[in-house]
Amino acid sequence: MNDIIKLLPDNIANQIAAGEVIQRPASVVKELLENAIDAGSTAISVNIKDAGKTLIQVVDDGVGMSPSDAVLCFKRHATSKVRTAEDLFALTTKGFRGEALASIAAISHVEMKTRTATNDVGQILRIEGSEIKQQEDVVCPVGTSFEVKNLFFNVPARRNFLKKESTEFKHIQDEFDRIALAHPDLHLTLTHNGAEIHNLHPAVLRKRIVNLFGGNSNDRLVPIDETTEIVSLKGFVLKPEHARKTRGEQFLFVNNRFFKSSFFNHAVTKAFEGLLKPKSFPGYFLYMEVDPQKIDVNVHPTKTEIKFEEDKFIYSILLSSIRQALGKYNIAPTLEFEQETSFEIPHAMKSQPAVEPTINVDTEFNPFKTTSNPISSGSGYGKTKDNLTKGIASQGFGLNKASASDWEGFYSIEEKPDNTEENYPPIDMDDTMENISTFIVKGSYIITPSKSGLMMIHARRAIEQIVYTEIHNSFIINPIKSQKLLFPIEKEVSTNEIALWNENASILKQLGYQGVIEGKLLKVDSVPAVIQEESISSSLDEIFQGIGFKEIEKGDIAHTLVLAIAKSAAMKKMNLNTNESIQALINQLFQCENHTYSPRKKKIIETITLDDIQHKFN
Repeated sequence: MNDIIKLLPDNIANQIAAGEVIQRPASVVKELLENAIDAGSTAISVNIKDAGKTLIQVVDDGVGMSPSDAVLCFKRHATSKVRTAEDLFALTTKGFRGEALASIAAISHVEMKTRTATNDVGQILRIEGSEIKQQEDVVCPVGTSFEVKNLFFNVPARRNFLKKESTEFKHIQDEFDRIALAHPDLHLTLTHNGAEIHNLHPAVLRKRIVNLFGGNSNDRLVPIDETTEIVSLKGFVLKPEHARKTRGEQFLFVNNRFFKSSFFNHAVTKAFEGLLKPKSFPGYFLYMEVDPQKIDVNVHPTKTEIKFEEDKFIYSILLSSIRQALGKYNIAPTLEFEQETSFEIPHAMKSQPAVEPTINVDTEFNPFKTTSNPISSGSGYGKTKDNLTKGIASQGFGLNKASASDWEGFYSIEEKPDNTEENYPPIDMDDTMENISTFIVKGSYIITPSKSGLMMIHARRAIEQIVYTEIHNSFIINPIKSQKLLFPIEKEVSTNEIALWNENASILKQLGYQGVIEGKLLKVDSVPAVIQEESISSSLDEIFQGIGFKEIEKGDIAHTLVLAIAKSAAMKKMNLNTNESIQALINQLFQCENHTYSPRKKKIIETITLDDIQHKFN
């Protein structure tokens, strides 16, 4: 029998390894940044073109490499961090597998320049698909510069699966942010297509968070500081009112290494129990220091999953520390999340000067003077109301004299208010179902008779579907109606949000939004007419969350933006106090092609059949 097992050539083995380690351009950025940190760099510059498809350049001022190390670093399983198996259980560096550079070189064109402080000249290497094309001396500064070009040039299937530029660059930003948060003592810069995105100077952690996520981040942070024999825990959690609908600002680090853990995330979420709005997620920047021998970072090719020897104890410490911090800063549950507890000045009045209130006093008032009671004037409840008025008039509410006959009708209020028959219809037990008028419960649920029983309609979801349908069917041909604001809405935005706004400016204008960015401040002066003033800021949050934290294809951006507008429009105060207004809403709903579910796939209509009603009374 012929032998069938063969050793793979290095270039093929490296391509296979690259499939696990290098998933997208962001993976290259991550590996090169980690290598630069391990090289003792104090300043690292990242330059990106076309979201990494054309160029990824990482320049550091680390220790550099000798000519022989410069060649050896591209060999598979070549590493300076591990000498024995025991070293795997005491890792303090970012990289250790020796697969990253070999994988990158296997699927791209790489140019590396490097020099140590003891050498007068450095080395330049050019590699294409694992094959060294050039190696020679070069004049360069101390440190290392990597240029990765034409990523996945020999793996076209992988290149075709890359997402649009904004999505891929968002992943690069995520990796950059994680490194920046793990090492606030480093000077880090990030540029994309020639535009500077970040220029982060060494700073304390709080300042680094503010620089990355905007100036308003400072007021949102609650510090965490706990030291035990098992773990040292530091960092910040965001105040509950700043929780997001997505898991955008959730960062866990152990020994300055970013990792993901649903187990520890559960501890954080549990600590916020009773403080968060429904379907929202807490934000946090948490740093653990643990004995390296008690964790295993070698469980995943990308090193984002870590096993902890004492994970259950750390869970408890994490839970109690966050609860203690929230209690220390007087952050407690509120009874009504939808109601703002602080006094909020309307936006249109923020620029108006404060005016001291005045008190008007009736100087002619005489409590001993007999006057007519204003309660009894005008339209009222009829005779019974007159009796009620006269009966209480002399008991501290006025000076009308009441007779004994007036008091006889005090408890006989049987007549209904005038002109309210339409709003509050009496239900006669002999009436048929068709004669019962439509009514609304708790201001949110419309109940109306149908042929099969009772139909219940979720009013806000109905409005959301109506607005969504109207905008979606018209904005592509004609811009939707926009309203000019008397005073622009000012919103502090992050670097990523600035990029999202600029990239989608044309479609946002078509949808009614117009604004300019000054520094890290977004000034919006026009918004869709369907959105009320109090919902403008939340609509912008919906837009940024909708297109900023998901991988959205280009054709789906319009859907996501219209969805955000519809949701914000549905948050306005509903005026459903007459049968006409309720019936108008129902008619508009049934004109929508899809009137049973909202754009977010939530049920709008529920029917209770006569059989269901009958069953309730059996």
